[in-house]
Amino acid sequence: MRSVYLVTYDVCDPKRLRQTFRIMRRYGDHLQLSVFRCILGDREKIRMISNLKEVLNSKEDQVLIVELGPEEGRGMNVIETIGLAYMHPERHAVVV
Repeated sequence: MRSVYLVTYDVCDPKRLRQTFRIMRRYGDHLQLSVFRCILGDREKIRMISNLKEVLNSKEDQVLIVELGPEEGRGMNVIETIGLAYMHPERHAVVV
């Protein structure tokens, strides 16, 4: 079963920060500066964590991974915003 995760990071070194951003773009939707929304199965989550561990300095950097729930259910509807609306990337329309 796939779950929705909110992943946020605080990386001290600019090079590691860029590498972390590139890794996270492969796994989720970029919401804000260091915040991603990811829909992952168990293997994808393990792979993402493994990729991040290769880049991060565990004494200086931090990644928080918060499970929001299953993709089919509550997990898709728990993000609330103040100000600009959050749009699910797969749920918005493009008008031409």
